[in-house]
Amino acid sequence: AGETRFMLNVSPAVTAYLVFLFAVLGLVAGSFCNAWAWRIAHGESIARGRSHCARCGHVLGGRDLVPLFSYLFLKGRCRYCGAPISPRYPAVELLSAAFFVSVLLRYDLLAPLVTLRWLLLGCLLLVIALADAETQEIPDRLLLGILLLFALVLLESGWAGVKSGLLGAVAVSVPLLLFVLAADRVTGRETMGGGDIKLFFVLGLHFGAPLTLLTMIAACLLGAAFGLAAQRGHKPGRPSRPFPFGPAIAAAAWLVLLWGAPLLHWYLGLFSLA
Repeated sequence: AGETRFMLNVSPAVTAYLVFLFAVLGLVAGSFCNAWAWRIAHGESIARGRSHCARCGHVLGGRDLVPLFSYLFLKGRCRYCGAPISPRYPAVELLSAAFFVSVLLRYDLLAPLVTLRWLLLGCLLLVIALADAETQEIPDRLLLGILLLFALVLLESGWAGVKSGLLGAVAVSVPLLLFVLAADRVTGRETMGGGDIKLFFVLGLHFGAPLTLLTMIAACLLGAAFGLAAQRGHKPGRPSRPFPFGPAIAAAAWLVLLWGAPLLHWYLGLFSLA
């Protein structure tokens, strides 16, 4: 109750300004993540070439690339060929803005490296979710990005944080791998992709064992809900596609980032002596 909150204690004006700033940064990050995921799915490099219309290939100008507002002003259509623009783009941009603001409100700016790490992790998870939803694969280079992001832990909390992260990575992913291998052998089919297991490994580096386990539980619940929703929206006569697990893991990681530690503290408190 006595915790000092830098942002919330300065003034309402500063709070409003920072929320607005982080929302704008989130819109920009969401636009970039959209483009990155699309290029991964279509075999293009994010480092080369300018943004272009997915339908006609026309290079987009600056006024076509303003997050959210370009979509609204263009009424959801390409300026050059009139083809409809997927509503996924503004939806992801708004989702990214909500994520940035939620991380700001949850972690404040008292520890800038912590806030920065969670924001970058969220961006990588967003690209992973979008790419996995479209290709049914989680690119290793995105997992490598999360792995490299773990270097910030050394700056934040030293070797103690690194040891805790390594334990968290192994404690959940190794038993999960053994369980999946056994399940694959019993069922005769793949029960979970290798990319999902590797994703839990790199998340374990950042979350530690208890929160990674909580993430896995939440991801299973969300995955079941997403799968049921996808089945209801499936049109008869069309071949069904396996539902990717990456979006559920990313959504679960967001929830755990915001409420995982308080929930775990409450749960463990149930077993403490009065």
